[in-house]
Amino acid sequence: MYYVPNLYPYQYHYPYYHNVPMNNYGRQSYYWTYPVEVEYANRFGSFHASNNDVRVLLKDYGAEPFVVNINGATKQNSTYRTALWTGTHLQVTLMSLKVGEDIGLEMHPNVDQFLRVEQGQGIVQMGKSKDNLNFIRNINEDTAIMVPAGTWHNVMNTSNIPLKLYSIYAPPNHPFGTVHITKADAMAAERRNNHGNE
Repeated sequence: MYYVPNLYPYQYHYPYYHNVPMNNYGRQSYYWTYPVEVEYANRFGSFHASNNDVRVLLKDYGAEPFVVNINGATKQNSTYRTALWTGTHLQVTLMSLKVGEDIGLEMHPNVDQFLRVEQGQGIVQMGKSKDNLNFIRNINEDTAIMVPAGTWHNVMNTSNIPLKLYSIYAPPNHPFGTVHITKADAMAAERRNNHGNE
């Protein structure tokens, strides 16, 4: 590109270019959808606006088509676990671990699991037996974790802020509409449902 001084009659030329493509292929702006979501909120109560921020109602949207800003929803969640979408073959849950809290050592015999950290940092441990967690990695924002079925695993928050992550189970691991406010609630529910953590 050539710079020709005084080509445009504007006071400031550089670094302000006038014919630059304004495409935003990488990420859709919140401002494009804001009026539609506000109208949706007024009719159905599923969204609300707060300081120009559109937040999703955190509930299980079931097997219906659904689109969400997963980063925003994950950071918005303050419960230990909330099911966001439960289909026939897949489930998405949001999690928030308090400072120093962990998921707890668990294993899903017939469920593959994907976790992604959106905020905070911690440690993930995995292994073929609960007494030999020989796979240990540090995790932080944007880290993805894949847990094969039958693998013992634990995730611990080592940061000074809540560890916010989402988890994808295939097939679903929790009943439709699951909300565990605290880790104690989750542990009690897992004892009732016996999710292979014995």
